[in-house]
Amino acid sequence: MTEKPQIVLTVASDGMVSAETRGVAGSGCLDYISVLEDLLDARTVESAYTADYTRATVTRQNLQEDLDVERA
Repeated sequence: MTEKPQIVLTVASDGMVSAETRGVAGSGCLDYISVLEDLLDARTVESAYTADYTRATVTRQNLQEDLDVERA
């Protein structure tokens, strides 16, 4: 994935902050949770994986399958 990693923050009118990582492969997105909690002096109430997490996992599985193919 060549997309530059981003964190998109949204602040609702009631003060609720939500964040989404974009361009962060696999479980690397989890590293940002504690950083955001520290910066915002907040705690995470709910989290979910984005499509990037699943896409990165599938890509790694496909790569491993390609490496296991015997050459003639």
